Amino acid sequence: MTLLQPSERTRRAPLAAARCALVLLCASIFAGIGTVAAQSVQYTAPDATIYRAQTDSDPVGRAQAALAAAPERTDLRIALAVAQSGVRQFREAIATLSAGLARTPDDPMLLRWRGHRYITVREFAKSRTDLARGLAIDSTNYGTLFHFGVLHFLEGDFDGAAALFARAQPHAPDGGELAGSADWLWMSLSRTGRRNEAAAMLARRQDTLPAPPGYAYVSRLRLYRGEVSPETLFTAADTADVQVATLSFGLGNWYLVRGDTVQARRAFARAVASGGWPGFGFIASEQELRRLDGH
Repeated sequence: MTLLQPSERTRRAPLAAARCALVLLCASIFAGIGTVAAQSVQYTAPDATIYRAQTDSDPVGRAQAALAAAPERTDLRIALAVAQSGVRQFREAIATLSAGLARTPDDPMLLRWRGHRYITVREFAKSRTDLARGLAIDSTNYGTLFHFGVLHFLEGDFDGAAALFARAQPHAPDGGELAGSADWLWMSLSRTGRRNEAAAMLARRQDTLPAPPGYAYVSRLRLYRGEVSPETLFTAADTADVQVATLSFGLGNWYLVRGDTVQARRAFARAVASGGWPGFGFIASEQELRRLDGH
C-alpha cells in the first residue's frame, strides 16, 4: 500500500469533498426533475394560474403493475385512471383511457370515464363527443347520463341538463349518487324557471338513501329545503378544497335562483379561490362568473 505524504493528503481532501458535493448536487437535480415530471401541468386558468398534478402515490404504481400484467382488462385500465385521478393526474388518466379505447373503441365505460376527465381539464367539446357516443351505446349508464348533464349545465343548456339528470336518477347506484343527481336536477329545473317541478322533486325525497357523512350534495339539498341556512351550510369539517368549492357553488346557484347576484358572485368567487380546481363546483363557478360578466 502506498502511503500519502501529509501535504498530498491535504491537497486531495478538497478534491474528494468537491466530488462528493457534485454527486449530491446531481442527485438533487435529478430528484427535482422527477418531482416536476410527476407534478405535470393539468390546467391553466384564464387568469394564468397553473394547476398541477400531485406527486405519484403507491395506488398509482400498484394499478400500473396490475394493468401491465393484464393490459386487455378494461376494469384494470379504469382502476389505473381512477388512481391517477386520485392524485390529480387527469391528463395521464385521459392517456390511459385513450390507450384502452384504441383497443376497444366502443367500450361505454371507457368513454364515460374519459368524457368525465375531459370536463375536469376543461376540454368540453371532447367531453361532449365521448359522452354522446357512450350514451348512444348504453342509454342507461348512470355515469354517462350524470356527467353529460353536468356538461350541459356548464354550457348553459339547463333544459338539456334537467332532462339528463331526470333520466339518470332511476339508475343511481347508491345514495350518494342519487343525492348528486337530485341536487343537479333541482338546480337545472330552477334555472329554467320550472320552480314547481323543482319543489315537487325535492318533496319526493328520493335522495334519502344513505350517503357518505358530510356529503356536500346532501348538505346542499338541505339548503334548498330550508333545513339549513346559508350561515350554517358550512361546518367546521368542511375544509377540503373540493368540498369548499362544491358547497360554495351550490350556495351561489341558490342565491342566483333567488335573484341575488351580489351574494351569488361572492359564493362563486369563494369556490374559485378554494383551490379545488378539479371539482364541478369550481368549474361551474368559473362558468357562472363568466356569464355574470357577460361572456
